[in-house]
Amino acid sequence: MNHADPATAAQPASPLGSADRVVQATRALSIGALLGLVVLGLAWELVLAPTGNRTLVLKVIPLLFPLVGLLKHRMYTHRWVSLLVWLYFTEGVVRATSDPYPSWILACIEVLLCLVLFTASAVHVRWRLKQAKARGLQEATS
Repeated sequence: MNHADPATAAQPASPLGSADRVVQATRALSIGALLGLVVLGLAWELVLAPTGNRTLVLKVIPLLFPLVGLLKHRMYTHRWVSLLVWLYFTEGVVRATSDPYPSWILACIEVLLCLVLFTASAVHVRWRLKQAKARGLQEATS
């Protein structure tokens, strides 16, 4: 039995509900892509295609800092990680065009993960700002 008020049942679903799903999905994609870059960087330099210079594994350390902010749901972190990721994107493009097999395949994966991270973070920020604006308008009209 549905005891919902007929007046509220006719109203369309809140746009904030769909925005919440987008925010959750983009946050999950950002965290997943960032973790993917960390795991790829470690595996690449230590196991899959080591260059002989294991100090290159240190390149994953800067990726650990935004991980904390993303896990704490900080929008500011999404903003600056979308800039940081371009350094890794550039490394991926350079190594994809200059390294031999299998390193160039790993570089292509790095480029793909960077694009996912950038896109997810940019969309996340956009939706969070849109959500905040909608909440502000709702509070002003209530």
